[in-house]
Parts: sequence; structure tokens; C-alpha cells
Amino acid sequence: METSSTLILNSLQIAQKIDRMAWEIYENNSSEKELIIVGIQKNGYILARRLAEALGKIAPIEVRLFDLTINKTNPLEQSAAMTIPIQELEGKVVVVADDVLNSGKTLIYGVRPFLAIPLKRLQTAVLVDRNHNRYPIKSDFTGLSLATTLREHISVELEKEGEEAVYLR
Repeated sequence: METSSTLILNSLQIAQKIDRMAWEIYENNSSEKELIIVGIQKNGYILARRLAEALGKIAPIEVRLFDLTINKTNPLEQSAAMTIPIQELEGKVVVVADDVLNSGKTLIYGVRPFLAIPLKRLQTAVLVDRNHNRYPIKSDFTGLSLATTLREHISVELEKEGEEAVYLR
């Protein structure tokens, strides 16, 4: 049986959403000298990189970019791995980014390592929020909020610049 796809966001629309999210992040953190953006591998890191690039164009804030790898299927199986020692984040503002907020499982386990140290502020950013949260977490910065059925799937393609797309399948 063939599954149909509906284009939700094209490349230009994704770029516009990312730019708007970057402005929101800047507006909420305009008094900061430094901002840490951590992207959850794989698409979350690509989104984080694009947000960092957009912030670099509009904000006089030093933006540092790192990635976080977790087992999205079974997050308790192994601990999260980051490209920055957690101690370096003490007293900093951290934004954790992922592509889709579905049940909240990935994002809640993604922010878990940051609870071990005193941060100045912890925020989250997602490109698409499906509004099916089963965990007590929300996105502070959202590109698109989209009500879907549980059977539908959101597919985010960010790997090839100029060919980015978000599909509902």
C-alpha cells in the first residue's frame, strides 16, 4: 500500500521559520553575551546549526554550537553524549533544538543532562510541534505548530540545502 505525502513546508518556508525562531531566541536573550545551542542528532543538530547561523547575522551575541546524541528509541539504554563537557555550561543560557516535537520523549531525555548543573536558563526549540505530548515538556521556540492524528507521521528533510522540506505522511 502506497503512502501519500503532503508537503507542509518547502525550503523557503523552512528558512523563514528558522529566521523567525532566531529573532525570537534573540529577543528572549538579548541581554546575554553568550548563547549555547545544542542540537539533538541528526536533524536537531542541523536545525541548531541553521539557528546559530541566523543568530550570527542578527545578534551581537557569541553563539556556540554543540551536538547531543541520544538513543531516541530507548533513551535509558545509554547516557547522552555531548560535544562539550557539561561543566562548561554552568551559568549559561542553553537552547536545545530538535526537528519535531511529537510525544516529548526525545526532547525530555535530551534536556535531562542539563539538569545536573546550574544553568542560567534552559530553553527548547523545534521546527514542528505536533501537539501529542505525553511528557511534561514544551517548545519555547516553535517554527510550526501542527495538529495531526497519531497515525500520521512528520518527515523533516534538512540535509540538502535548497531541498529542505517537511512532509505529512
